[in-house]
Amino acid sequence: MKLNINGQEREVDVALETPLLWVLRDHLGMTGTKFGCGVGVCGACTVHLDGRAVRSCVMPVVAVTSMEIRTIEGLDHLVQAAWIEERVPQCGYCQSGQLMAAAALLAEKPAPTDADIDASMTNLCRCATYQRIRRGIHHAAAHLAAAAPPPATTVPAGVPTVPAEPAPATSPAAGGR
Repeated sequence: MKLNINGQEREVDVALETPLLWVLRDHLGMTGTKFGCGVGVCGACTVHLDGRAVRSCVMPVVAVTSMEIRTIEGLDHLVQAAWIEERVPQCGYCQSGQLMAAAALLAEKPAPTDADIDASMTNLCRCATYQRIRRGIHHAAAHLAAAAPPPATTVPAGVPTVPAEPAPATSPAAGGR
């Protein structure tokens, strides 16, 4: 069976009911997606299917053959830098699932409220870093907003325009956040 994983077509020979998690880990050697509970509760196994965060431990591989599968190995998102800047991880075990869930949330709601984060981020963290996770999501949202092109405006012909100056960079070393 053929799967589209992180933009590459991969072929696997597995039973149709094999959970996607085990196809990724055991058959393709992609161990960034973690096993936590095996019943779809903890979220350590979160991946994206067509951009939606799902629990791969309860998803039979046959159900995803026509979908774009994105794993932590294929994630390239500002949320990863925000996680580092905010020092979100403690033990780190749940973080690949947390990052995947956060990236999906930010794709749907680029400026989430605390209530949006609470409703969407249902992954468990045994170290209870939930406040740091929230800060990391807000930090990533701010980076995404800063990186977004400004809304298009119509300037009448003949009116000079002045480009906006970039916002000053902040870093933890400079005392900014």
